[in-house]
Amino acid sequence: MFCRNCGLEIDSHAPVCSHCGTQAKNGVQYCQSCGKTTLPTERECRFCKSKLAGGKDWLTTLLLNILVGYLGIHRFYTGSIGIGIIQFLTGGGCGVWWIIDLILILTDNYKDGEGKPLDKSNY
Repeated sequence: MFCRNCGLEIDSHAPVCSHCGTQAKNGVQYCQSCGKTTLPTERECRFCKSKLAGGKDWLTTLLLNILVGYLGIHRFYTGSIGIGIIQFLTGGGCGVWWIIDLILILTDNYKDGEGKPLDKSNY
């Protein structure tokens, strides 16, 4: 297995990369299967066709948005703390921001706090 952050080979059971200290499967620069360079928005490696480790879970984000989206809780979950605070204080932008986020999640255009697409691989 290769580190998604630095691209160096790591043990497949290691919780963090021994070279850069990044948590396993975090990062967006390299494929964890072949170690080749990837783009942050890719969900599949263009070289070996393996699924790239994605961002936060799609279904969890969707449910948080539907149930408590007006409080911005889904933003806290996905790592967008600053926007989460603003949504919390404004009631999801008076509901507008909440609906926009819902549409982004449903159309697979929502990104987590690190700019990674949500992980929809289990659905």
